[in-house]
Amino acid sequence: MNKIYNPKQEDWAEILKRPTQTIDDIEATVSEVFKEVRQKGDEAIKKYTSLFDGVALDTNIVSEVEFKEASKSISEDLKAAIALAKENITNFHAAQKTDKVKIETTNGVLCWQEKRPIEKVGLYIPGGTAPLFSTILMLAVPAQIAGCKEVVLCTPPNKEGKVNPAILYTAKLCGVNKVIKVGGIQAIAGMTFGTETISKVYKIFGPGNQFVTVAKQLATRYNVAIDMPAGPSELLVVADETANARYVASDLLSQAEHGTDSQVILVSTSKDLIDAVSEEIETQIKELPRVEIANKAIENSRFILVENDKEALKLINEYGPEHFIVVTSNEDFYVNGVTNAGSVFIGDYTPESAGDYASGTNHTLPTNGYAKQYSGVNLDSFMKSMTFQKITKEGIKNIGSAIELMAEAEGLQAHKNAVTLRLKDLQ
Repeated sequence: MNKIYNPKQEDWAEILKRPTQTIDDIEATVSEVFKEVRQKGDEAIKKYTSLFDGVALDTNIVSEVEFKEASKSISEDLKAAIALAKENITNFHAAQKTDKVKIETTNGVLCWQEKRPIEKVGLYIPGGTAPLFSTILMLAVPAQIAGCKEVVLCTPPNKEGKVNPAILYTAKLCGVNKVIKVGGIQAIAGMTFGTETISKVYKIFGPGNQFVTVAKQLATRYNVAIDMPAGPSELLVVADETANARYVASDLLSQAEHGTDSQVILVSTSKDLIDAVSEEIETQIKELPRVEIANKAIENSRFILVENDKEALKLINEYGPEHFIVVTSNEDFYVNGVTNAGSVFIGDYTPESAGDYASGTNHTLPTNGYAKQYSGVNLDSFMKSMTFQKITKEGIKNIGSAIELMAEAEGLQAHKNAVTLRLKDLQ
């Protein structure tokens, strides 16, 4: 871990740099896979599944038998936990529904806005070192609430050609009946272009490694929308001398174990707290099954001592963390002042893990500083806002002359004529 004391503001950019490769480093690989999938469809998918996942599949579509076997292999306790999480996630996202907005802007001019679901969406679920079945809840539940007609789920197979049973069980529970055994770049390419077995979708959701992140960005060049550029996980904790060092260390490690390219940052006004958290990490990390991964991520960590809360908040907003935990005596200062964060966790008993699984908020969040301009996934992510208008004879008389004048000023005579003809007929 790297301890940094009272850094100058001009050094923040270097200190807060993410441990990620640049797009240039991996875009060539992504582009090559996209090109081949576009040209050869499932043939290319099969090739890259063999190359990247180390397995040759006769079919990449999950069968009904596999769904049933998965359900039998899941413990009743885990099923109950998933059901609890699904209920909370459903409640929170269903509450985000909004009514139609309708207003008569001028007598005779009625305008309204309605939300309609995106018809075809693709969900990418990582399945490598950590099979993220919880992400299915975060994506499929709001897709279902929104009313998306087609939901395609792609997730990589293991070397035996199997998909983690918890992924299949959760998918089925959330109404996703089409699961494709394909991961990484080739999965994103398949959903972008469509293949013999993978449907082309209008929008792709889900986290992944840096290759998946770049692949999603490349997909936008082919008229496919994405939720956000979501890359390696990250967490920033702000804590003062009142914080519980054991809790803080456990939260930092909970993100560090995601992957070697994850980043965790502790910002504090207390050197003693930083030292105590450092000691706790050294103790707790030894007990983790994923200790090697966590250790490498901790190498990218930053423990930053700042002079006061004002400076801390400024640094935090500059970083724009995916996850932001506040454990300070004056938590309201940070809660009210933070402008750039994906999701905020407040107090000693609000671990980031709660948002990852079962509190109800969504865990698909912007990383790499994109919290400055992107929201996390929510119900509106699966919907489009459409506007409507209906103008009466009285209405066109009321706004017609203004339209004519503005159209003429812009040199668009046909725009003006479309109004002029109607006004003349009404005289």
